[in-house]
Amino acid sequence: MTEIPAAPAPIPVDQLQFSLPPVHEDPADERRHRKERLAGALRLFGRFGYEDGVSGHITARDPEFEDCYWVNPFGIPFAQVTAGELVLVNGAGQVVRGRHHVNQAAFAVHAEVHRARPDVVAVAHTHSLHGRALAALGELVEPYTQEACAFFEDHALFDAYTGVVVDAEEGRRIAAALGAYKAVVLRNHGLLTVGDSVDAAAWWFISMERCSQVQLAARAAGKPVLIDRRDAVLTRDQLGSDLVAWINYQPLWRQISTAEPELLS
Repeated sequence: MTEIPAAPAPIPVDQLQFSLPPVHEDPADERRHRKERLAGALRLFGRFGYEDGVSGHITARDPEFEDCYWVNPFGIPFAQVTAGELVLVNGAGQVVRGRHHVNQAAFAVHAEVHRARPDVVAVAHTHSLHGRALAALGELVEPYTQEACAFFEDHALFDAYTGVVVDAEEGRRIAAALGAYKAVVLRNHGLLTVGDSVDAAAWWFISMERCSQVQLAARAAGKPVLIDRRDAVLTRDQLGSDLVAWINYQPLWRQISTAEPELLS
């Protein structure tokens, strides 16, 4: 009679690989890390079709100069941005490092959000298709799916539209609407997300755009079933942290950094 071999012994959990956000002691190392992740996020946004002309930006707070922010250079396609081409802009919208102009609309909103939220490292806003469609309806993301629950009672609606945002006062109004949340729907405009890392802010934008797409598709197909409040809150508490967002983003970072390593230059 053939003996059935014993199953392999389980590997101790502490010996398994599991990535966590890096901790940098040197501001220069942290700066390089944020710039690389910012360039990668921009390239992913380009891949996903979030770019619309010269509209859209992701900003990352500099780890040393806290009222200065790294941002994509004006007029450079998302898909071609490198870490070395990023522009450092002060809170007044003036370029302090870099060779390119910056979209001033980026700082009418982004600088005020960064100022209002010292816990925020990165802010993402582009004119993505489904985010704009949801914004045109003036609606929030509803808890129709597990992923959407991450935003349950953790995002806001800025219920106004006054044209292209070019002044600080309008930026402050948007920052006030965002409050302590992770995201805001800008009515007739699009989505804006924040995070304690570039990875988290980028993941929340990607996820929110996908949730917007699902919501629009579900409504077009029939009558969606809402997840009840108790389960939505429980799911948000499990999936809605910036750490979970960072973890979810890592496969995308690995894809883009492996396929396009020149983004690091």
